[in-house]
Amino acid sequence: MASDTYYGAIEAGGTKFVCAVGAGPHAVDAQIRIPTTTPSETFQAVVDFFRSHTAGRRLDAIGIASFGPIDLNPGSETYGYITSTPKPGWKNANFVGTIRNAFDVPIGFDTDVNGAVLAEHKWGAAQDVNSAVYYTIGTGIGGGGIANGQLLHGLMHPEMGHMRLKISDDEVDGFNGACPYHGNCFEGLASGPAMQARWQTPAEQLPIGHPAWTLEAGYIAQAMVNTACILSPERIILGGGVMQQEHLFPMVHKQFMDTMQGYIASVSSAAAVENYIVAPGMGDLVGLGAGFALAEAALLI
Repeated sequence: MASDTYYGAIEAGGTKFVCAVGAGPHAVDAQIRIPTTTPSETFQAVVDFFRSHTAGRRLDAIGIASFGPIDLNPGSETYGYITSTPKPGWKNANFVGTIRNAFDVPIGFDTDVNGAVLAEHKWGAAQDVNSAVYYTIGTGIGGGGIANGQLLHGLMHPEMGHMRLKISDDEVDGFNGACPYHGNCFEGLASGPAMQARWQTPAEQLPIGHPAWTLEAGYIAQAMVNTACILSPERIILGGGVMQQEHLFPMVHKQFMDTMQGYIASVSSAAAVENYIVAPGMGDLVGLGAGFALAEAALLI
């Protein structure tokens, strides 16, 4: 990245937008948190921030790492839109078009998790590999991936949080998952809201020895075995609020090995799995890093 290149980065979430300007995630000149209200109010606040912090200097590109679902097909009439989101008022919001009308610069647009895996590939825990998957496990569960250094796209962006999982024999009686679409998908069984629905207690308030964590680790491990077998990434990165529980990683590692049963030889030892399923290398910078990574990618197209 050229030292004189100047980017705008947007980490767009359902609760807040975090925006920054600078040369990259480790060279931020200004930053702001904007509450996610209506599209018109929120987008205007983003535009006002960029305008007020780029006086006399032009942005070279803007990167948008957004909650979804979003339309990533450049040939679509709704390219750049947030589409069928359940967030009130945000369905069919024209994100890219609004920002482009204000700033005539290249715009990189993708999901927050696709942006995150790209950022981890550039600056974090996936710098030494060419394929990786990043999951955020929190209020929802989403996954993004790179293969041969390129982001994964197809029918749409990946929706890894909605892979179906087998309900554990140790599941709480009567709990069949919290996803309104699929019930027992990864998000429906292992997201923060799923844990709260099951135990009637927020995940962060559950003590270390609570059976919730063994169950949670089992569902995450099952999803990681599916990911390893289907996409064959060289590294899997687990972020999000639920994964802030540091005791969870060793539990996931063990259950991953128990579930995989040595089928993939390269991740059959404890040491190998510890280097395979890891925490984000960028820490709290991964969200803004996603925006900066997408901005850089847009400039290079």
